[in-house]
Amino acid sequence: MLVDSHCHLNYKGLVDRQDEVLGNARATGVAAFLNISTKQSEWADVVGLAEREADVWASIGIHPHEADGHADLGKASLLKAASHRRVIAIGETGLDYYYDKSDREVQQALFRTHIEVARETGLPIIIHTRDADEDTAAILADEMGKGAFPALIHCFTASPEFGRRVLELGLTISISGIVTFKNARDLQEFAKEIPLDRLLVETDSPFLAPVPHRGKVCEPAFVRNTAQFVADLRGESLEDLAEATTANFYSLFGKARR
Repeated sequence: MLVDSHCHLNYKGLVDRQDEVLGNARATGVAAFLNISTKQSEWADVVGLAEREADVWASIGIHPHEADGHADLGKASLLKAASHRRVIAIGETGLDYYYDKSDREVQQALFRTHIEVARETGLPIIIHTRDADEDTAAILADEMGKGAFPALIHCFTASPEFGRRVLELGLTISISGIVTFKNARDLQEFAKEIPLDRLLVETDSPFLAPVPHRGKVCEPAFVRNTAQFVADLRGESLEDLAEATTANFYSLFGKARR
């Protein structure tokens, strides 16, 4: 049994064939899906799918690319949405200095707002970070000093040094299909270091299809390819890695167990 801990089932390429996509994944042993929102206008659809499908859960948040359009989003809106019985996480949120689609100070402020909500609700915060290692780590350390909160770095592509820093802060790390790419040598080496009890796998579908599906629309079914690749890297069986990452998912996202 596997879990796709990060997918966008309401995005183009998947939304028009959700039943087929979910069926494909279930047939490969994927038993749960965390469907992620990136802006407020998506929340209703993301939660609606989770209401219809017992094995699909929802996360509500604002991606850093969308920060400028949500600069005035208050904590109250996130808290209200997070109270829904099918919402098990806050995010994705974080910092993206690669594309810089939103003002960096606005990204940082909204990131901290999400952290406050994660701390207050106890729901894990799902973090996107790209070319922003120092600021992401600094904000996480500063906010942890105000009070602990559960957190996940999704689609990990940062430096091993950053990875070690967030592990020391108590975070979990999720690996996507990028790990299967030939030029991902540093990520492949770091994937061997991640403690088994702090590791998740994901697709980030419809993006980043793993080998041997590169060039295709990514689907949650492909999480099995990523899991097999990571298991081989680490010298573990797919069965052991699947069992551990599934247990880690339900440990981190405890609301999914209720």
